[in-house]
Amino acid sequence: MSITKQVTVETSRSSYPIYIGRNLGSQLKAEIKKLSEQKGIVAIVTDSNVKEAQAAWFEDLGEDVPLLVVPAGETSKSISFFAKALDFLAANKLDRGGVVLAVGGGVVGDLTGYAAASYLRGIRFIQVPTTLLAMVDSSVGGKTGINILAGKNLVGAFHQPIAVYSDLEMLKTMPPREFAAGMAEIIKHGMLQDAELFDLLEENPVTGPDDQRLDAVVEWNCMIKAAVVNADEKETAASGGRALLNLGHTFGHAIENVAGYGEYLHGEAIGIGLVAAALLSEKLGYLSEEDVARIRKVVSDHGLPVALNSPLPAASLLAAMRLDKKVKAGVIRFVIMKRIGKAETIESADMDLVEDIWRSCGAA
Repeated sequence: MSITKQVTVETSRSSYPIYIGRNLGSQLKAEIKKLSEQKGIVAIVTDSNVKEAQAAWFEDLGEDVPLLVVPAGETSKSISFFAKALDFLAANKLDRGGVVLAVGGGVVGDLTGYAAASYLRGIRFIQVPTTLLAMVDSSVGGKTGINILAGKNLVGAFHQPIAVYSDLEMLKTMPPREFAAGMAEIIKHGMLQDAELFDLLEENPVTGPDDQRLDAVVEWNCMIKAAVVNADEKETAASGGRALLNLGHTFGHAIENVAGYGEYLHGEAIGIGLVAAALLSEKLGYLSEEDVARIRKVVSDHGLPVALNSPLPAASLLAAMRLDKKVKAGVIRFVIMKRIGKAETIESADMDLVEDIWRSCGAA
């Protein structure tokens, strides 16, 4: 067991630790044992890829912990699998003293967290993120939810975990494409709030789980996100606040919606979205062409696309943006950069300009 870092998330109603280190299995097993001794039933939700990749980890837990395995991929963030998760919790007789562990990436964390928020009007859950993207983004801050046909994350709840265990050793089983997808959120944090982080990534890209800087980089990102969440837990600030974390996401979510969930990994779509957000910031007079080129290069150097792999209809992408959950009174809310390391929200943008940006990113 080796705990190298700990970040605390403090909201108006709860406080919980994020443990960041390598080989945290013993500590997590001790936590499960303690919860079980308190007469709370503990259950786990994971996906098929994680179950296979972390087979030894699951075997070490033993057969006493009920386990639900859902298919890997974005399609499991659906109403049908949400219902299966609820039925699983009921079948294993979890009561309000029960705890469910989400062991997986963002899909598993969002699905499990929403099931925990809804079952018996709320039971406890623990995030055990197994992807870089989940470690630095979705496991921090209590956003849970599922997708419906109209769009991504349109159904969900704010439900904070009681702890997060980010074991960096688990990242060694990730395909390089998945690791790169996680870097999109790290790049995003540098772009919106920390130019020093952006400079670090620009000077020497982080391209794999063996990078000795990764422990500090994950902690750094969790601290950035935790600070934003602490100040604006439910994204209610009139401007700025937690909405800043959506940098690149209005564009990225539209790509996922139009291309079909699973065609692009979330981080890949966000990589393109970050370039699009940079282009919008340039068109509005904030960033220079050189800034945009720097951002495009950092995204590319981390193995992420900077334009669509194949053309998608610009009209469809614009229509998908209007269905985004951040739309208020029919107005699309964008996050733009005043400079690298400083972002702000704007309530609208010229949609002809946005269409031009889509075409610059490869839309038809």
